[in-house]
Amino acid sequence: MVEKTKVCKECGSTTFIEDQKMGEIVCAKCGLVLEEGLIDLGQEWRAFDAEQLDRRARGGSPITVVKHDKGISAEIGKGLAELYKVPSKKRAQYYRITKWHKKLLRSKERNLSFAMNELQRLVSFLQLPKTVHEMVASYYEKIVSEGLIRGRSVEAIVAALVFAVSKQLGNPRSLEEIVEASGVERKDLSKAYRQVCRTLGIRILPTDPINYIPRYCSELNLSDKVTVKAIEILKKAKGQELTRGKGPGGIAGAAIYIASLLLGEKRSQREIANICGITDVTLRNRAYEIARKIGIEKELSEAEKKAGNI
Repeated sequence: MVEKTKVCKECGSTTFIEDQKMGEIVCAKCGLVLEEGLIDLGQEWRAFDAEQLDRRARGGSPITVVKHDKGISAEIGKGLAELYKVPSKKRAQYYRITKWHKKLLRSKERNLSFAMNELQRLVSFLQLPKTVHEMVASYYEKIVSEGLIRGRSVEAIVAALVFAVSKQLGNPRSLEEIVEASGVERKDLSKAYRQVCRTLGIRILPTDPINYIPRYCSELNLSDKVTVKAIEILKKAKGQELTRGKGPGGIAGAAIYIASLLLGEKRSQREIANICGITDVTLRNRAYEIARKIGIEKELSEAEKKAGNI
């Protein structure tokens, strides 16, 4: 930390360094110690593992947008199990307080509470990063505050936001994956997605198939060499404009299929197609089309014969 409010008595410099470890303020130019014995405002205890940290910490959790109350409000009672922890003489009073506490919650808070729970479930099921979780929560709160989703299904709006934001941040999930995770019908999800993008002004560009490669290779237990090779194949395919107008899952699956065969890490067409959410026919058609256009059709045929695919 640098201060400029003092003047050094030796050299007249106004730039100083605060050494928090030694508790001193030192001139940055000549090294003169102006003050020492500064008070340390940090914690007076140390923790050597997560358990000690949780036990010794005296502050609450930080404010977060992924909770409907930002994580700072109190909740009276979390179910019937809590009722039996209260002395029998106080149970009737505890029950009344809990009941009124729930009644006093505004409709917005109830909506946010349900939506944040649904969002937490989706993020966990789809294994999405924290950045996606926080941005979806922020967008949803904005939508609710402005009253833009009245009459719409909470599940559909949350699922549509997850679909949009995951694509926006480069962690895309296919429409089929979102439908499976949320339980929302494809038609309703597509409608909610269009409404969300229009309402929030989110401009989503077509998904780059390359973004799917690392996740699909990980799920197929393929090496990093296959991942790099598949990305290299896709870049060549994009140069030939082979990815335009085609589903990114099919293109990514085809590149992984070709790369895995060329590098001797065989995976069946059925395995790759299931992971990518496409059919075997689509996978074969995309693979042969890419191989033909980028000039590796002969290498692919030889690799398939060697692997026993033909």
